[in-house]
Amino acid sequence: MMKMHPRRGLVAALIPPVLCAVAVLASLVHCASPRRIQDYGYINPKASPIILGPQGQLSPATSRAIMARLNGQVEPTDFLQRQVLLMEAMSGKPLVTGNKATLLIDGPATYLAMLEAIQAARSTIHFESYIFEDDVVGRRFAEALLAKQAEGVQVELIYDSVGCLSTPAAFFQKLRDGGVQVREFNPVNPARRGWKWRLDQRDHRKLLVVDGAVAFTGGVNISNLYSSIIYRRKVKHGRSETQQHAWRDTDVQIEGPVVAEFQKLFQETWATVGGPVSREDALPSLKPAGADLMQVLGSTPGRDNRFTYMMYVSAFAYAKASIHLTTPYFVPDAQMLDALRHAAERGLDVTIILPGTSDSALLSSAGRASYTFLMKSGVKLYERRHDSMLHAKTAVIDHVWSTVGSSNMDPLSFLNNDEVNAVILSPDFADKMEAMFQEDLNQSTQIQIETWNKRPIKEWVKEWFATRVSGWL
Repeated sequence: MMKMHPRRGLVAALIPPVLCAVAVLASLVHCASPRRIQDYGYINPKASPIILGPQGQLSPATSRAIMARLNGQVEPTDFLQRQVLLMEAMSGKPLVTGNKATLLIDGPATYLAMLEAIQAARSTIHFESYIFEDDVVGRRFAEALLAKQAEGVQVELIYDSVGCLSTPAAFFQKLRDGGVQVREFNPVNPARRGWKWRLDQRDHRKLLVVDGAVAFTGGVNISNLYSSIIYRRKVKHGRSETQQHAWRDTDVQIEGPVVAEFQKLFQETWATVGGPVSREDALPSLKPAGADLMQVLGSTPGRDNRFTYMMYVSAFAYAKASIHLTTPYFVPDAQMLDALRHAAERGLDVTIILPGTSDSALLSSAGRASYTFLMKSGVKLYERRHDSMLHAKTAVIDHVWSTVGSSNMDPLSFLNNDEVNAVILSPDFADKMEAMFQEDLNQSTQIQIETWNKRPIKEWVKEWFATRVSGWL
């Protein structure tokens, strides 16, 4: 159970059952089905996507040459053209060339890279995290932020009210006292939000931008949970308790012109939480850092298009060779199930790695309700063994298209949360993603349909119930 600090607000402290009820009602009111791919009309695969470089938009001929070079590095396919053009038409977010993406596997590697970037900061640090705990890891980051603020670096931090329910208010007050600009996203106490209050809308992004020149995003929160060195969590399996390793997660470090897109996302959220105007140097002129072609997709409730949802569905629909997906919370809707089924029936290698141990029993049961349908279609399902809690949110498709981000594959993430995903078009980066995926496969067990269909009746009942309430979780 999470401890609730008394300074979180009278409503949050005294009547959590009422808040839960309100959250359910809010979900019923605000959740809507995402639009279908067909709603966007015909996508001409021969059209030229808009690609930005350090000096602005590239010519159509240069853009076509870049896409042709990418297509030439993998098996012939129009997957890239179709998916890129659709997402560009929906989101208005172009591709950006000249970037370098570095894969960061698990918390320790991610924290090391993030802290190195923070310590090297000279002008601005913009930090956005769903969870920021008052523990060994959290205090290490807090000390680093305070030190840079003392040096004159402008430090701005956004934390989510629900994600940080267990973090004492004094922890964030210490940061404020040290000059850090701290803002709470969508406070749990409705008195602090008025008519705009929605408990079900959360800032689930994990985003760090330093000097406007380097960005980090993925699934890693700021918590001891992600440190395999200093943390072991007790998880019950039946009547026994075992020691479980830290959470398995993935982040990506990004340098190059596309970092400006992450910076803009942060500034949009910063404005909604009442943050002061950032320095003019927060959006510096960025030089090429590599050869990776990238797109940044952020989603916010209330907009017509759920970009991260459509990113996945369109990628599944247009894929030609393989879909390798890793996700901790998997509650696909009918459109997503159809896209995965059709991909498998077209002969693609569709493989999904899911957690064997979950911190949300209901979401796990809701996802398992679709296992039989998927396996009958030819989708291969694996569950990570109980040595860790799988929390990575990644995909690699056709050995060229990859995504790393904060989006889970469930209704709450797709419809109600602020999320962000980095899309990387690069065979070299995809190779690294495939190697990571294979290592996760080695630590997982494939689910066989014959055995699965013989599971106890109580599991079927749990799955049936979970599917009825999954939109509220």
